[in-house]
Amino acid sequence: MRIALCHLAAAMNSPRLLDGKTVAAAVLDECRAEVAALNAHGITPGLAVVLVGEDPASQVYVGSKVRTCAELGFFSRKIELPASTSQQDLLAVVRGLNADPAIHGILVQSPPPGHIDEDAIIRAIDPRKDVDGFHPDNVARLVLEEPGGFVPCTPAACMRLLESAAIATAGAEAVVLGRSRIVGKPMALLLVSKSANATVTIAHSRSRDLPALCRRADILIAAVGRPEMVKAEWVKAGAVVIDVGINRVADATRKSGYRLTGDVAFEQVAPRCAAITPVPGGVGPMTIAMLMKNTLQAARQLSRSGGHAAG
Repeated sequence: MRIALCHLAAAMNSPRLLDGKTVAAAVLDECRAEVAALNAHGITPGLAVVLVGEDPASQVYVGSKVRTCAELGFFSRKIELPASTSQQDLLAVVRGLNADPAIHGILVQSPPPGHIDEDAIIRAIDPRKDVDGFHPDNVARLVLEEPGGFVPCTPAACMRLLESAAIATAGAEAVVLGRSRIVGKPMALLLVSKSANATVTIAHSRSRDLPALCRRADILIAAVGRPEMVKAEWVKAGAVVIDVGINRVADATRKSGYRLTGDVAFEQVAPRCAAITPVPGGVGPMTIAMLMKNTLQAARQLSRSGGHAAG
């Protein structure tokens, strides 16, 4: 049963935590069943992750992806390249993966070193293996609402969280704070699609009176990469808040020297919300789970077509 936002508003003094870990575990259970079905036909899903350079955060993300592949029974290939890797050498690696029938999904961890043209790398990936959903072919499919393309993992994760909580999007006013092509723009497209039917506003650094724009939202998606930017006065009572941000903030009391926080000032915003994601433990675990779903989709589609790129 779908739950209308007006009914959720009554619970705002005790907000519902949208637990990404629990939902991600359910998604991964679905993946295990799909892996078993593919294995029965002699197919092992394969994911290649390419990491250029030694960015610590990227190394953590790549490690999580590789571990999840192992847990699900995927074949995974981690390719670590020095920061000095040239554009042409990286393109050669991508072309090799395009032509490898054991690999169904390819992602090049973002951001690459500054001398790498990331757009050129994305365009070089076979769109049938573009499990990040960034290739222009997949972007077009999202815009046109055509089946068979790959939806970027973080926006897909947000939609799955809303669905898991039975939060109705039809007719809701949604505000997406952030306009990146990785999260903001595809997020808006998913919310305005015929299957979601929300009314969507994209807000960004040049928007006038951001707090007022955000206060209009029944559903607020915060994806700006600025620690605790969204304050209590930015949020309408009874809103649903999805915090995409994962920011490292210096904290001398922590052994690591930092703590993770979102784009939303959680402690002050949560009491106003009907539902809210925590950071960490919200969107983050879901993003990796949706990457696994995309890889399984690629494996199914490529196995049906019997095709892989010629490189």
